[in-house]
Amino acid sequence: MKYQIIPVTPFAQNCSLLWCEQTRRGAVVDPGGDVTRILRAVEENGVTLEKILVTHGHVDHAGAVAELAERLSLPIEGPQRDDQFWIDGMQQQSKMFGLPNVRAFTPDRWLEQGDTVRFGEVEMDVLHCPGHTPGHIVFFSKADRLAIVGDVLFQGSIGRTDFPKGDFDTLISSIRTRLWPLGSDVAFLPGHGPMSTFGAERRSNPFCGD
Repeated sequence: MKYQIIPVTPFAQNCSLLWCEQTRRGAVVDPGGDVTRILRAVEENGVTLEKILVTHGHVDHAGAVAELAERLSLPIEGPQRDDQFWIDGMQQQSKMFGLPNVRAFTPDRWLEQGDTVRFGEVEMDVLHCPGHTPGHIVFFSKADRLAIVGDVLFQGSIGRTDFPKGDFDTLISSIRTRLWPLGSDVAFLPGHGPMSTFGAERRSNPFCGD
């Protein structure tokens, strides 16, 4: 699997374009905005999009989901159903943060712990990792040793837990029971900032390290 990080919105959110090397069929994860920029990356890499994947319902991650799905007739998969209240309040979120043209959407498929998502010949596992939001999910490629973690974990930090239905203890539990067992060699692509590995964070992250 190949990938490209596409920073979008004033929040510099890491939207990611993932694609199968054999088929060049792919998915966009967390299109928070700047659809033109996303579509340019899709075209430059010669990728045919099959679906949109969503880690959680915050506007900086999901603000352009409805627009992109409508423009390209793409199905939406994720997040877990407990984030529906965030998605239903998308327009309210957009007014709060000044992001234009944001609409709510209904995923074609809500995702749960143990599900898998596919595009081309790529298969990724779904892990339910609540704490930042109650319905937050992570996508993990065993073959590529790569996790797309949204706002669960960052290099040297963790996701905020002061939003509605966020919970610090739940987030730490998600990281330690769902992410660490995947292996210290796993690289992760966070929702903001640079990539890191689970091993590096176990050694040095002040919030969730060993």
